[in-house]
Amino acid sequence: MTAVAEPFLHPALFYADERQYLAGTVPFIRDGLAGGEPVAVAVPGENLRLIEDELGPDAAAVRFLDMREAGRNPGRIIPGVLRAFADTQPPGRRVRIIGEPIWAGRSATEYPACVQHEALINAAFQDREVTILCPYDTVGLDEQVLADAYATHPTVIPAGATAGRNSDAYAPEAVVARYNEPLSAAPDGLSFHFGEETLSEARHTATAEGARLGLTGVRLEDLALITAELTTNSAVHGGGSGRLRVWAESGYVVCEVRDKGLLTDPLAGRRPASRDQRGGRGLLLVNLVADLVRLHTGEDGTTIRCYLALAR
Repeated sequence: MTAVAEPFLHPALFYADERQYLAGTVPFIRDGLAGGEPVAVAVPGENLRLIEDELGPDAAAVRFLDMREAGRNPGRIIPGVLRAFADTQPPGRRVRIIGEPIWAGRSATEYPACVQHEALINAAFQDREVTILCPYDTVGLDEQVLADAYATHPTVIPAGATAGRNSDAYAPEAVVARYNEPLSAAPDGLSFHFGEETLSEARHTATAEGARLGLTGVRLEDLALITAELTTNSAVHGGGSGRLRVWAESGYVVCEVRDKGLLTDPLAGRRPASRDQRGGRGLLLVNLVADLVRLHTGEDGTTIRCYLALAR
């Protein structure tokens, strides 16, 4: 019996230097262009420039995005980068994307959200005619990151190789569950218990604290939106009330909402909203405006923690 190829392909490309990086990415792009496939490249800016220079005139046919900006919040990458490109292409045409969401310098606070994103790509694009190649720096990244890449990608291309091999460690659902880890205790700061009748007060309280901590302009408006969406979700889906906290941490203003609800859909907030969709956009909006979103859900409830940079 002949095996049937999966429509969605998600290989990890391991590389140790610029030569291996270009050898793995540029032919992938040119093969896609030759086959009439729309191609997007979303990688950190320094790697973006390497690829553009190597492609030469072919670069004009590729959509380029700096992942340090477009993907600074991993929860934004599926709806705001990958689906934003794939969903606008002609029906029936395979789409080809390079996405590098994990690079040396990602913090320990960011990493769980990064690896969960890589695992969730597989569910988000199941049965779609899409290929997403994810490069991994074997020199700059920790061994645990590389081990996790085997668990989040069904195929891995070893450093210096030209062909991929199946990953025996592939287990994306297990990765999502493993990194659904309890968040560290919130430090002393603003704490406000809210209910359905005090949602407006919660929003005003959070923005006043955000302004005191240094947020201004659009960033302060983002905090107001995040607070409104999360507290409303708690009132509607999380038992009618919750606890709001706001504090400053390492150059960020952090907004946290905790309630008694259980979030059962791991792709919540990662699906683009359809034009005729009514409601259900709250966590998506939060992912689109926050610089980082961390989430933990379990039998005791759900905690969503959002980071807004004081300076960008």
